[in-house]
Amino acid sequence: MNTDPDRLATPVTRKRGRNMIAVASGKGGVGKTWFSITLAHALARSGQRVLLFDGDLGLANLDIQLGLMPKHDLSSVIGGRLTLNQAIVEYPEGGFDIIAGRSGSGGLANIASSRLQMVGDDLALLSANYDTVLLDLGAGIERTVRQLAHNAKTCIVLLTDEPTSLTDAYAFIKIMHADRPDIDIKIVTNIVNSTREGERTYNTLLKACQGFLKISPPLLGVIRRDTRVREAIRAQTPLLTRFPNCEAAQDVERVASNLFTSLPT
Repeated sequence: MNTDPDRLATPVTRKRGRNMIAVASGKGGVGKTWFSITLAHALARSGQRVLLFDGDLGLANLDIQLGLMPKHDLSSVIGGRLTLNQAIVEYPEGGFDIIAGRSGSGGLANIASSRLQMVGDDLALLSANYDTVLLDLGAGIERTVRQLAHNAKTCIVLLTDEPTSLTDAYAFIKIMHADRPDIDIKIVTNIVNSTREGERTYNTLLKACQGFLKISPPLLGVIRRDTRVREAIRAQTPLLTRFPNCEAAQDVERVASNLFTSLPT
């Protein structure tokens, strides 16, 4: 048996919940955690049982955006004080459950691969209790991000029209495709001025993926720039609760609907 704590487990040995969806981005600052929360809320409103897992190790802020002070979080699980199931926190206002991380915890950011694999495998087992499990991953292409993504059947890559967001999203897709050629990658463009602008941004990424990787990840949806998003985040309230009819809320609802019909069987 291999006991090297820093060895990255190969995909064929990983337990993957078929209903687990990773939300990733090449860079930070593209609204990934906000999107994960709002998508979880939209899926819950459609009748799904949803678990939202904060996989942004070391920079977790899911609980902060929701205005929560959870008694338990992921650090207790990794420290062996709780099981993953015991770390689940109900969020009645959104109708979904969460497993919170711990912001600023260097210990989580440097977690050994063997320990992170245990968490990922436990999460895959826990996914049997839910219709959908969303993993809000950290930004970038670090080992911990890639390892958590290995547990997901589908990966939503979020990007904006900024050049660095495009290049970093492409770098993430390139590495994930090399690690997991079977992973179902989908694209969402965020914080764009119009649907057409979001589609142009997507097409730029698509051409790079087709030209160099020979893959064509589909566009799952476009989320328009909306000042109500910032207001909801400042109020630590989900957008679909505070401004359910605003443009960004409608766009995420459409993404949730598209997700229903596009997931692999």
